[in-house]
Amino acid sequence: MDRKLLDLLCCPTTRQPLAVLDARGLDALNRAISDGQVRRADDTAVTEPLREALLTHDRKTVYRVEDGIPVLLAEEAIATTQAGDFPAR
Repeated sequence: MDRKLLDLLCCPTTRQPLAVLDARGLDALNRAISDGQVRRADDTAVTEPLREALLTHDRKTVYRVEDGIPVLLAEEAIATTQAGDFPAR
């Protein structure tokens, strides 16, 4: 993801800055997704693994990136607490 674009983006709900989710976090979320444990803020199940995502500064919320485009819709947010082994840092 382009660094200049990333610097402009923020969480639509909390206005926190966003960072690219690292491989450890992505793996933890994808394991929870494959176990059927992950739902979006609008309560729909996440059924497809994430290839890329953005993470809020407090590490509580993830937004997926599809084909290089961040999906920054509040109803599409994914709470990281749904992945029991989500890394603290």
